[in-house]
Amino acid sequence: MQLSIPHCSFRPSVRLALAALAVCLLKAGTASAVSCTMQAEMKEPDRTAIVNASRSIASPVQSGDANAVKAQTVPSVAANFAAIASSIEAVSPKITSASLAVTSVYDLQATDIKAGQEDVQFFCGEAANAQHVTFDIPQLPPGHYAFAVVEATGVKDPQRIAMLLQNNGSWQLAGFFPRPLLAAGHDGVWYWQKARGYSKDAQLWNAYFYFQTAAFLLLPADFVSSSNFEKLIQEQSSATPPGLPGPQPMQLSVAGAEVAVTNLHTDSSFGGLDLVVSYKAADVSDPVAARKQTIAVMKALLALHPELKDGFHGLWVFANAAGQPPFALELPIPEIAAQT
Repeated sequence: MQLSIPHCSFRPSVRLALAALAVCLLKAGTASAVSCTMQAEMKEPDRTAIVNASRSIASPVQSGDANAVKAQTVPSVAANFAAIASSIEAVSPKITSASLAVTSVYDLQATDIKAGQEDVQFFCGEAANAQHVTFDIPQLPPGHYAFAVVEATGVKDPQRIAMLLQNNGSWQLAGFFPRPLLAAGHDGVWYWQKARGYSKDAQLWNAYFYFQTAAFLLLPADFVSSSNFEKLIQEQSSATPPGLPGPQPMQLSVAGAEVAVTNLHTDSSFGGLDLVVSYKAADVSDPVAARKQTIAVMKALLALHPELKDGFHGLWVFANAAGQPPFALELPIPEIAAQT
């Protein structure tokens, strides 16, 4: 099963739940005796085995051969393979002519963990070192794991393919985490730098979502952290504007009525960086009326936070009504004001 994890991502619609791994493989484990070996510390045969397994999985991902990937997947995960197959189908066309390189591997020993606790933490390297990496994996069953990152570059839309592997006599896929390396043509470091500039200028809405985008692009998966990433999260936290949707929706005044905004994140599917807005609607069965309300939501949000006009290519708004397919509309910022 493709694993889904909550995260501060720039597109939190596609998630791979690590809890599903526990269901598929064994009962949940707890961290009592775990260790992480970074690639520079590995014995060459051990490192080579993980690198070769990662390449063996990445190659059919590149060619779109989901069945070949499934054949190299942990059996219980392979039994629920639809989500991974869907992700392979989505990412393969982007990397067909890409160059593949295994950029990092970690050996994660968790064979001695005991049942009863939710999280298993692996601390890789010295805490004071800039290369220090932490894996905080919920409900991981006992076993011998590896984490590998393969980068597919040299194409318009380069991708990072992270994998959780499990050793069952040979290395097999236990989790699949594809992410883009760029959003709207820029990498995570660029978004981090831009976020700092917006924060300095007190444009907290732009800053927050640029920090969020940077985090998504820089981390290979949500359960991975590093010393630098912790700095990014601290900066994002200091730039968090009030009133963001969370456990409670954000209330937005639209034409004299309150609209509940349930989610905000970023996405670059239309080329530029869009702010994606999801809100609750009573009814979207009439597309003309739904479009009118959606445009009103766009205008209200820009009126409340005009700085968004500087930070984003457009707004991509989803109106969600119970029991109905969502109504979605994406408009570039300059076109919104002209809509009626």
